[in-house]
Amino acid sequence: METGTCGLSYQNCTCQSSSLIISRRHWNFNSIDVEDPATGEIFARCHSASPEDVSDTIQIAHETFESGIWSRKSRHERADVLERAADLLTNKIPALIPLEVRQTGRAIREMKAQVPSLVRWFKYYAALLRTEERSVLPTSGKLHNWVDRKPLGVVVQITPFNHPLLIAVKKLAPALAAGNSVILKPSELTPLTSLILGEILKEAGLPTGVFSVLPGYGHITGNALVSSQLVRKVDVTGGTEAGRIIGGIVGRNLAKYTAELGGKAPVIVFERADITAAINGVSFGAFVASGQTCVAATRIIVQNSIFQEFTDRLSKKAESIKVRMGDPKNPESMMGPLVSSKQLSNVSKFVREAVDSGVAKAVIGGNRMQGQSPLDGFNYENGYFFEPTILVPADKGSIPHDQIADRANTGSSSILSSQAWMKEIFGPVIVVVGFDDEKEAIALANNSEFGLGAAIWTQDLSQGFRVSEEIDSGIVWINTHHRNDPSSPWGGAKGPSGVGSENGIDAYHAYSKAKSTIINYASTEETRADDWFREGNQEVRYG
Repeated sequence: METGTCGLSYQNCTCQSSSLIISRRHWNFNSIDVEDPATGEIFARCHSASPEDVSDTIQIAHETFESGIWSRKSRHERADVLERAADLLTNKIPALIPLEVRQTGRAIREMKAQVPSLVRWFKYYAALLRTEERSVLPTSGKLHNWVDRKPLGVVVQITPFNHPLLIAVKKLAPALAAGNSVILKPSELTPLTSLILGEILKEAGLPTGVFSVLPGYGHITGNALVSSQLVRKVDVTGGTEAGRIIGGIVGRNLAKYTAELGGKAPVIVFERADITAAINGVSFGAFVASGQTCVAATRIIVQNSIFQEFTDRLSKKAESIKVRMGDPKNPESMMGPLVSSKQLSNVSKFVREAVDSGVAKAVIGGNRMQGQSPLDGFNYENGYFFEPTILVPADKGSIPHDQIADRANTGSSSILSSQAWMKEIFGPVIVVVGFDDEKEAIALANNSEFGLGAAIWTQDLSQGFRVSEEIDSGIVWINTHHRNDPSSPWGGAKGPSGVGSENGIDAYHAYSKAKSTIINYASTEETRADDWFREGNQEVRYG
């Protein structure tokens, strides 16, 4: 990164290119080191917001909201700003893509596909503001009752490391459209592009104090943000345990809460599927972003009649990905590293536990990558690269029905008892098991505490629809995976996968509150006659 690429300041936030820092001994405890996961290099440094920074920023956001400079601006004026933000974001794409690659480690081919799509969220919510129809309710009597949407106030958004820009924009667009003041805390691992997003919105015409970016650590910055009683909504994407803790804090403040949390997406592949298409879909769902997505295809449930063929061909696909991994900046590189040494250790632990316990075997992968890339000679040694990994039951593909029904009683002899099957790995690791019939496939798919994403592969669309109705998941894809559109709700169906949903008009409503206004249009004489406490024992109205 060249000098000044990240040399910016935005609402109590600073970020400097490493080329502007003379020596690490000048860095203080309030700083965040930003690491390139592909090389282990510390290439930038950000200020970490203190509780005092948080308090000041929340106060500014609250005062800005109360001033009405944005919260009471007309919907068409807010739409104008969102549309300008979309245009400015488009202009910044050439600078944002390499920075997103460097801080996340994700392959540049992924970021070239993802980042340009983000303008759709600003455009969608701008269009919603211009076209939304408000309800006029059928109230009895000579009354006219309409419902409007009003902003909540100060809202806090906490975003993860895997999709820094995408998830920030998904949350920001509806929140700003509704008229709120927003404070964004990006992951301490990937704060850089969120800071640039702040500059884009400021240039688009968003008034000062409406949007602030506060990089920081969860236990300090995050805790101070979600604990404030001035915050009227918290929206978080992250792990289930963190979501539970944050939800408890938010609940005590009687604020609104949206959380997109853990996932363990099942993918059912029927014998009627086009196997080539299914393998391509599973590979994308499992290995894009090195498996670091909440809807990653991690539990692959394959009909026994095609189990061996499918597993063999999927293994060849994984091998082809592995040999084409290299420098994430190389457009021909297929997959990048995990985001940190901690994440690498976690993923390795899941695989070792499953294999060493004797319930699973790795048909491919299972190890940290070492040496040099056959694609471009890139050195894996200092990065956090992990092989695309496929685990299968150590004994056979299919699982006995009684074990599916109650995995708590399966003991150590079943892959269903392994952490690799039950827990979110967040890495390029999948478990493949077999099934005989639809009932068994559905049981295996629902054999999880999570319920965020799921997929079905079959050319029998009646079968696809029938099975989708039985899958307990907030999102079900049929013959595709990980499709995401601003208009399509995105959220979990089970508690550990979250509360509420993103996208669509639902998200706009979640960032606003209903206001009911009732006008009496009766004549003056009729209104005067409506004397509830007039003398005499006459009938009176109620309601």
